[in-house]
This record gives sequence, structure tokens and C-alpha cells, in this order.
Amino acid sequence: MSSSQALQRGERPPLGRRLVIHVAVGIARGLARLAPVRIRRTFELLRRGAAAATHEQALAARQDVVAVSVFCSGRYCLERSIATAIVCRLRGVWPVWCTGVRTPPFEAHAWVEVDGVPVGEPTDTVTYRHLIVVAPV
Repeated sequence: MSSSQALQRGERPPLGRRLVIHVAVGIARGLARLAPVRIRRTFELLRRGAAAATHEQALAARQDVVAVSVFCSGRYCLERSIATAIVCRLRGVWPVWCTGVRTPPFEAHAWVEVDGVPVGEPTDTVTYRHLIVVAPV
């Protein structure tokens, strides 16, 4: 995970939206326990029929996830990125979901991006080498 440990938690969304986001976070926590190949296959199915997300749409989803979930606002980048992608999909769009690594020292990270730009991530995220990428179809 990148050096940012705690993210700024923004304003909480309205109750109806919060409930959907809590469900997405719960699903994300379950998916994060799967092998990377299974996460990729699941996302390759989920992205079907979705339009490509704009930076604003992906950022709004990420901000909602971070505002609602203390877990995802901390150091759990995998769960945060999965939940963000799921919230985007529930809104009819799909960002580019990525995992990657960098060395030295070894660090792994997961994030979403749009047009090659990490969404809501520290600027050093571009130093990670992509390992898994699930882009819109």
C-alpha cells in the first residue's frame, strides 16, 4: 500500500446511497479474500455493459466509499478499490481497476484510474508497475 495510511473522510452521502455503499463495501471485503485471478474474472464479468467512467464519476464513488467506511478510509487499498469499482458499476459505469507493485522497498497497491490517471490517489501511485488491469470493455 502506498504511504497514505488514513484518507480524508468527506461528507457522508444521504442514507439511501449510504446503504448501497455499505453493501458494496461488504462485497468488496469478501472479494478481497479471493485469489487475484478470481477477482479479475469477477470484474471482467461485472464490467460488461457498463460505460467507461469519467474521472468525476470514479472520484465521486471513491469519496462515497471513503466517507461511509472507516475500513476503506484506512490502509485497505484493495477493499477500497474493489468497493469503488462496484459502486461505479452500480451507477452504470466502470473505471479501470488496477493492482501493482513497486520496489525498493517492495510495496503493493490497488486503485482505480481513468485515462491513465489514478483517481483520488497520492501522486506516487504512478510509480507502481501494473500487474492486473480490468478496463471497461
